[in-house]
Amino acid sequence: MSNVTIYDVAGAAHVSLATVSRVLNNPEKVKEDTRKRVLEVIEQLGYHPNAIARGLASRHTTTIGVVVSDITRASVSEIVAGIMDVSKEYSYSIKVFSMHDEKNIEDFSRKIVAEQVDGIIFLNDELSVDQFQIMSSSFAENGIPLVLANCEYGANIPSVNIDFKKASYEITKEMISEGRKDIYMFSTVRPYTVNTIKEEGYIDAMREAGLEPRVFRTSGDPDINSAHFSEFFRTHYIDGAVAVRDSIAVSFMNIAQENGKKIPEDISIVGFQNTRYAKLSRPTLTCIDMPVYELGAEAMKLLTKFMKDEPVDKLEIILSHSFIYRSSMKH
Repeated sequence: MSNVTIYDVAGAAHVSLATVSRVLNNPEKVKEDTRKRVLEVIEQLGYHPNAIARGLASRHTTTIGVVVSDITRASVSEIVAGIMDVSKEYSYSIKVFSMHDEKNIEDFSRKIVAEQVDGIIFLNDELSVDQFQIMSSSFAENGIPLVLANCEYGANIPSVNIDFKKASYEITKEMISEGRKDIYMFSTVRPYTVNTIKEEGYIDAMREAGLEPRVFRTSGDPDINSAHFSEFFRTHYIDGAVAVRDSIAVSFMNIAQENGKKIPEDISIVGFQNTRYAKLSRPTLTCIDMPVYELGAEAMKLLTKFMKDEPVDKLEIILSHSFIYRSSMKH
């Protein structure tokens, strides 16, 4: 009698347990090349599925992979909280994969596939489009559905976001309407897909008002950006700031006050997440309110529909944003 199990087949074929199960029970739902590869492995290993094995395959514990860049970022942790709360309703297990500064995207993709996850929520906005395509192709080949949350890599990819460009445009227009003219956007040196989109909205609003857009790039690390902002005040005049992250906005506000600037009398400052930093800062931080918890919850609900082969009305879900006015901006 062969000791080969369905788990051995999944590992050798580099697919999830769910994919092997679909090949055995619902082969029409599996891509032809993936189905062919799994069947070849079954033959090579001499695997003989039986009723018990098939039953186990259909009753396995569903595992969701959550791919992040840095779990310590306030917005990421809140999104993951939304994912986990919804996953509990379905009795799903969660595995978090952190891929900060990964050098080999192919190897990292194989690592995730080897963990036999049944679906993936992708929160990492640090990859280039080409890098993302390598990962998403690997998941698709192995029959693993994918949903993006708080990141964008092109149209027609299942995703849950806000309209980053519109939000940035609107808050910049408000700052202009209160008489600010020397408005900077504080973005990151390292490229992030959503930060690039936020910059586009800011630039459109500035140019529409006949003002010069000024994007100052710094680090998400407070120790580094504090030094950048101290140098900034030696050579720049500013009366308004829109930051791509709350942490960057608060870092700038601290340095501005150390340089004798009054907030918001001299400088209006806005953040772009409404995380816990906004309420803890002094003065408190006006923010574009991203429903970060809901981003995670809705992404988990959308992924569940794909995993259960349920109809999906929209591939790209745009949640509403709002503005939370606090002491760092006149309103």
